[in-house]
Amino acid sequence: MPQVLHPHIISDRAVCGGSPIIKGTRIAVRTVVAYVLQHGVSPEDLLGYYPHLSLAQIYDALSYYYDNRAEIDADIATNRALDPSEPT
Repeated sequence: MPQVLHPHIISDRAVCGGSPIIKGTRIAVRTVVAYVLQHGVSPEDLLGYYPHLSLAQIYDALSYYYDNRAEIDADIATNRALDPSEPT
């Protein structure tokens, strides 16, 4: 089966510790997941927090999460352990 590509998502060790991020930003996939799936913010409403993003970028971050759920859940858990006051 061909691998699903995520054109808006990259990982760079120099940015956010290598966590998957939206390309051209420092916004981690885990942040999008926290807002949308854990706090109930719609992708459209998330644009109010991050107006420089596009809906395509937000939905690609969510798609990346569903394709790599274990990796992102571990990233969320690691970051919670590092700073328990942060939601992700």
